[in-house]
Parts: sequence; C-alpha cells; structure tokens
Amino acid sequence: MTATVARPATTAHAALAASRRARRRRRALVTGGLLALVVALALVALMVGETFVPLGDVVRVALGQTVPGASFTVGELRLPRTATAVLAGLAFGAGGVTFQTMLRNPLASPDIIGISSGASVAAVFGILVLGVSGPTLSAMAVGLGLATALLIYLLAYRDGLLGARLVLVGIGAGAFLHAMVQWMLLRASAWDLPAAIRWLTGSLNDSSWEQVRPLAIAVLLVGPVMVLASRPLAVLQLGDDAATGLGVRVERTRLLLLVGAVVLVSFATATTGPIAFLAFLAGPIAARLVGPGATLVLPAGLVGAALTLAADLVGQHAFDTRFPVGVVTGAIGAPYLVYLLIRSNRAGGSL
Repeated sequence: MTATVARPATTAHAALAASRRARRRRRALVTGGLLALVVALALVALMVGETFVPLGDVVRVALGQTVPGASFTVGELRLPRTATAVLAGLAFGAGGVTFQTMLRNPLASPDIIGISSGASVAAVFGILVLGVSGPTLSAMAVGLGLATALLIYLLAYRDGLLGARLVLVGIGAGAFLHAMVQWMLLRASAWDLPAAIRWLTGSLNDSSWEQVRPLAIAVLLVGPVMVLASRPLAVLQLGDDAATGLGVRVERTRLLLLVGAVVLVSFATATTGPIAFLAFLAGPIAARLVGPGATLVLPAGLVGAALTLAADLVGQHAFDTRFPVGVVTGAIGAPYLVYLLIRSNRAGGSL
C-alpha cells in the first residue's frame, strides 16, 4: 500500500521537475535568441546609412582600428547612436516590466503612470532654462524622477498598494507634469525650442559618447541588481501575503525594485527623451515569448533594445522623410494601448 501511494507522488514530482526544466530551457532559448537579434540589428545599424560600410570594416572600427572612410562614420556617428539605442532600450524595457510585474497591471508602465513625465520636466527645465547636458542633466532627471515616483507612491498608498489606484494617480500626476512641460515650451526662446521638441519626441539624433557614458554607468550598475532581484519580483505577483509567506521581504524588495526601475528609466529619459510606449510594450512581448512562470527583467530589456534598434532603422530608412524613434514606437504602442483598454473593459476590470 505504501508503494501504491508513493508511486503517484513520485510521478507528480517528476512531472513538476520536467515542467520546470522545460520552462528554464525555453527562457534560455528565448533570451539567447533575443540577444542574437539585438546584436544583428546593431550590426545592421552600423553598416547601413547614406554610405554602406562592410561588416569587416565595422568590426575593425569597433576594435579601435583606423579605417579610412569608416572611422568617422562608424566610430563617431553610428556607434554612439547604436550604443544609445541598446542601452536606452535595456533601461526602458527592464524598468517598464518591473513596474508592470510589481503592480500586477500592464498599464503600470513608467510612461503611463507619470514617472517619465517627472524626468521630462527636469530635462526640459535643464535644456531650456539652465542650458545643461550630460551628467548634470541625467542627475536632474533622476532626482525629479525619484521624487515623482515617491509622491505617486504616497498618494496611492492606503492600507496597501493597489495597482489600479496607483495607475489612476500616476495618470493624473503625468497630466499635471505634461502641462508643466507645455508651459515651459510656451515661455522658451525660439532658439531653444527645436532641441527641446526634438528631445520630447524621443530621438537618437545628436547621440554622442558624452551622453552614452552616464546611461552606460547606470545600466551596468543597476541592471545586474534588477536581474538578481527579478526572482522576488515574480513572487510579488502572488500578492503581499503570499510573498511574505514565501520569505520575501515585501516592502524592502518593492522599494529596491522601485528605486532601481526609476533610476534606469530616468537616465534613459534624460538621454533620449521619453520614447513613446517602449517601456509599455517590452514587458508584454517578453511575457508572450518566455511564457508563464519566468522572470522577465532581462528578456524585457532585450526586447526593449531590439524594439529601439528596429524602430530607429524603420524611422531612418523606410520612408522618404526621417522620423525620430519615438514616432515609430508611438505608432506601434498606441493601438496596443487601445486594444488593452477594450479587452480590460470587456473583462469587467476597472483598468
């Protein structure tokens, strides 16, 4: 009788272990495929343009060799732009999926709940009023981005943090901050407007190594922390009580993830501007690719990088007129937002 009872238990345990191995294998394959896609898109971005540069010359320039006719085009123009696209995509993707997972709401991405708007106010003020750029502008954007996130968190907190309430508070805060940006644009000098408006559309134009360095430092320092914290992040989807029962320090973990996501999004916003819907799209796409039960921070970051590179290639080369990357991502993200709202309304949800 003991053997009869033990056999079904052993079979169930073996099936569970096999399911876990299959999920890990799928996640590894998807992550590897996304990484290969990002590398391929980056190479294409370095090769194509007004002049075509062969792959061998691109590799030699990237390794620091001097190649006549390619060193300036690739090393000074295309390489900073491509590096900015990859790093900003990683930051927006990882930051966006962190908010969406932590709050269990696909609408809770930084560009919808006002976090990016806070960084935008600081960046526009720095550009139009103070005339700053580089690390100073990044520091201002991160500071106001953190302050905005803290204010939204405090306003939405009432006997716990409800995702729908935070989204509504964030949308209101974002509308107020957007009005502040518009007021600054109306008061700005005509000479300063083109730079601010180009930045607000989300653009990789005028990318330089000076802009890449602060973003690279933020991604290299904060990114690994976010990846390591992604397992407790997945547990938070079960709810605070369940996560506490499984040994997760809920408030400490949530604070760490919140600060890390805001830092990543704020640095990216200070560098490229608020690329429309990028943080909003990366997480759901990664979830569809990886499947249920997997951590999404790294896959979503790679999806964000791939989307940024692909959107920039489309905006630069697919039409007679060149479009900033934010215009292309906005054209993709807006229909998905409408679809998500319609689906949520049919399901009877508040959001």
